[in-house]
Amino acid sequence: MIRRSSSRLATITLACAAVLAFASSASAQDFKAATTAVPIPAEISSAIRTILSSITVSVTTSDGKPYCEIWLRTSIPANPSSGNPPLGVNYGQMVDGEIVGAIHFDVPVKDFRNQPVKPGTYVMRYGLQPVDGNHQGVSDYRDFLLLTPPDQDTSVANLADNDMYTLSRKTTTTGHPSVWSLVPTDSAPTLLPGTKQDTDENFSAVYFKAAVGTSPMTIGLVISGHAATP
Repeated sequence: MIRRSSSRLATITLACAAVLAFASSASAQDFKAATTAVPIPAEISSAIRTILSSITVSVTTSDGKPYCEIWLRTSIPANPSSGNPPLGVNYGQMVDGEIVGAIHFDVPVKDFRNQPVKPGTYVMRYGLQPVDGNHQGVSDYRDFLLLTPPDQDTSVANLADNDMYTLSRKTTTTGHPSVWSLVPTDSAPTLLPGTKQDTDENFSAVYFKAAVGTSPMTIGLVISGHAATP
């Protein structure tokens, strides 16, 4: 039988508690968001630049370091048949395959499937998670933004799903599109743009206003954290 002193057990317990507390705080990062004006990157095609606003959502880490910059489409075309969206779809106002905006990451990041994404500029298109066995359990919500490379995604036209997936696969090294989850906005911050941690799901999201058709809409985009079942 191994005998340990009570003081050593207390030390071990406190050390374990500290490690767990650090792991919990590190799993969902803290961010800040602000509205700024940043020129649209030259990497974006001239055709796509014409539909983007130079008013951006600037996201920084809690210590003020740049994380990402988001340029939204001036007016995102609305889905004319969005009256009764399918189960799990919260952004039925948007059209599958359309451009929502562009994003620039200042640091290496990981998407909602925990796939590495290099720093750089990407086009963002709206897509729905397929309903099949390969994606079961990934997310309760089917709405995602897919990243595509700006040197190859140069047209403002909507893309068919397979074409969008093919382009998005080129932004990762895994053979899967780079997907970024859109979440419901019922718990969005009062002041927008803003960020919020979901400590239950271990992700952080940025919330902002976008014009969809003629109506403003709040969008929630997960910018850090990933699905439990990639």
